[in-house]
Amino acid sequence: METMNGYPIIKGTKVYPSRPRAPEADPNGKSAHEPGSKLDHGKCTAGVLHDFAHALQAVANVGDFGLRKYTRGGWQEVPDGAERYFDALWRHLLKARHEELDPDSGLPHLDHMLWNLCAVVELRERAKAGV
Repeated sequence: METMNGYPIIKGTKVYPSRPRAPEADPNGKSAHEPGSKLDHGKCTAGVLHDFAHALQAVANVGDFGLRKYTRGGWQEVPDGAERYFDALWRHLLKARHEELDPDSGLPHLDHMLWNLCAVVELRERAKAGV
């Protein structure tokens, strides 16, 4: 499998650069030291994650199963983690075509796929940030 910085490359995908950071500003034009100022203009609206509350709960359920089976946070120390979690994502995708639930956890294969994708993305972003 071809990799870049230790992460699997999916053929035919585009690489999008990170969005440039704009100077912090209050959306109402207030200065940083003015009462009621909040320097959040142009920042990511993280509250959109609430739109995926059920999906995020599914990821948490898989994570909870994993921490009981292994250790909490142990996934971060797996050698070649991004490639191995990408492989696990594919295994769950292939299994999901024939069965809904993972026999080991009793949770949907799709939920395991989402957790594995989160792990790959998290490891990629940490590597980019140098942490």
